[in-house]
Amino acid sequence: MDTLILILSALIGYLLGSLSFARIVTRLVSPQTDIQTIEIPLAPGSDQKYRFEAMGATTVSMALGGRVGCAIGLLDMLKVTLPVLAFRLLYPAQPYFLVAATAGMVGHNWPVFYRFKGGRGISAAYGGLLAIDPIGAVVAAFGGLALGLLVVRDFVVAYLAGLWLLIPWMAIVRQDVAYLLYAVALNVLFMLSMIPDLKAYMKSRQMGVTDAQTVMQITPMGRGMLKIAERLKIPMR
Repeated sequence: MDTLILILSALIGYLLGSLSFARIVTRLVSPQTDIQTIEIPLAPGSDQKYRFEAMGATTVSMALGGRVGCAIGLLDMLKVTLPVLAFRLLYPAQPYFLVAATAGMVGHNWPVFYRFKGGRGISAAYGGLLAIDPIGAVVAAFGGLALGLLVVRDFVVAYLAGLWLLIPWMAIVRQDVAYLLYAVALNVLFMLSMIPDLKAYMKSRQMGVTDAQTVMQITPMGRGMLKIAERLKIPMR
């Protein structure tokens, strides 16, 4: 493995991942909108509010609608997919593309251009996966949704399980330690970025909010899962 190419793959992945399309598209579409000031009560009638810190597609969709949010999500995926695909085609025998994918998610979550305040990384994670293992990405994503929405019926599990399932998938299907480490790294990065949302979720529970739909409205991850559950007509506990 060439050290220079390894560093280059990490640097390119990180810098492209640091492009915040949530901010860029919002500035182009609606310059007067400040997506960093979106707040909602932690509980109905409560004075305590939760400010949406995630600068991603779901947060923007709250202010500008689902179409804009969807476009941002696709752009966030592409900014990781393209460099990962390039390194995979150029150096198919070396794991540089795995480094680029991991660095892309780091950049998305902690972008150097925006004081390290970015998104949660789900779009960036699946953007890289589509260039690395598209079948695994689809199986893990839908498997996680099925586990969370149909079996456990908990939106936190539904949101997180897709990446959890990547670990056994890479271990069993790929049987390559580099792919396994990549799957573990994605989960660690994602859980670190989710700490503020998980804290808000737990705090709302401590305040006595037990209705699933009310709790799910508190964070971007919950709102996204609520939309999916509503479209599929699946009750959440």
